Amino acid sequence: MDVLGVPTWLVIGYPQTLDILRDARGIWSKRLDSWRARREGRVPADWPLLPAFEVDNSVFRDGAELTRLRGAWSAGLRPFQDRTRPQARALERAVSSYADDLITVLSEGGGRSGWADLSAQYGRPLPLMVVGRLLGFRPERGEELLMDMWRLLDAGPDAAEASARLFGAVADVCAAKMVGPGDDLPSYMLAETPDLTIDELTREMLMVVGLIGDYTGTLICNTAAEVIIGESGARDSLSAGMIHEAINRAAISSPPMSNLTFRWPKTDVRIGRFTLAAGDPVMLSPAAAHTDPAFTGNMAPDSIYSSRAHLAWGAGPHACLGRDLATTITTIAVEKLFERFSELRLALPADQLPWRSSPMMRGLRSLPVNYTLAGEPPEAPAAPAAAPERPAQGDAGEDGDSGTMSFVRRFLRVLRRSDS
Repeated sequence: MDVLGVPTWLVIGYPQTLDILRDARGIWSKRLDSWRARREGRVPADWPLLPAFEVDNSVFRDGAELTRLRGAWSAGLRPFQDRTRPQARALERAVSSYADDLITVLSEGGGRSGWADLSAQYGRPLPLMVVGRLLGFRPERGEELLMDMWRLLDAGPDAAEASARLFGAVADVCAAKMVGPGDDLPSYMLAETPDLTIDELTREMLMVVGLIGDYTGTLICNTAAEVIIGESGARDSLSAGMIHEAINRAAISSPPMSNLTFRWPKTDVRIGRFTLAAGDPVMLSPAAAHTDPAFTGNMAPDSIYSSRAHLAWGAGPHACLGRDLATTITTIAVEKLFERFSELRLALPADQLPWRSSPMMRGLRSLPVNYTLAGEPPEAPAAPAAAPERPAQGDAGEDGDSGTMSFVRRFLRVLRRSDS
């Protein structure tokens, strides 16, 4: 197949995809220098996906380097994923508060019924607020951060500029954490692996923007859409109180990362009836693998129970370490939607929903709905909220919510300008 002008092998079978992800034989590389065509100068310098690949973080590492970086990740994420830890409980309270604030803002002043774009007004800003909390900086510093990640992963004409802006913003945060550690992800990673350089830490933290800011936001919207449409079993699972199964159903039918970043065989390898040469780029497709009868054969399409063997989180040495965190955020966000709204209906036919054009991400550009609130509508503010002075680090309350509502309104204005 052709990926934006670069010839690539696409693997669509479930057993083959899982086998490559697990890499039990050690024949697959994620290192960019394994790409034969790139070494030979045959990959165009302006290839739109190159900025995303050249981030050169643990996504594109193998062996001892990968083990070292994933050790830092495991330690850094533990306080936020272990629900017995105070950081995890505080983060869950913060996510719930962010979700409530966003729903209040999108519905205020309009009565019990109205229209909203659940992508632009909910699914996109909510994860960015979480990113700000995890990285230890104020949300107002990141109003452009998520949009730049979209530009990068959508492989548009301004992908290189977006990558540079992202790198600079995150590098500033990482440099500050080396001088003054805090109760945040980069500080915990540095405590576990003190020899991390600013450059290494910055490249790893860019994954937070991708995993939480983009991937999780996409999963929130995709799950909400699957529940509203009601054709994949997600609605039945949610109605039965099985929110994790609803998320599984959405991850199966519409995985946020439909195609994964490249891998390269270290030696010639045979897959099915095809022989791949060492250094050929290979793209794995979880979206296609989820339609393989080898995966779907034992799943009743109308069952509320779904297989947890889906590949939306990867598998093997590069399996997503932040899966529990992303699932927690998605769970809270989706539960809050269907708690605050008694009815959500698509504002246009399901087959007309606008999907992103990214060769890797499968997400909605917008999710327009007509809604009915479950309770009394919030009153509109008497006047537009003025942007508060930027508070000093540590001025927030227990859950870091100082200025949240002002940020929500300001961020939504930025999104509307970006989309216009």
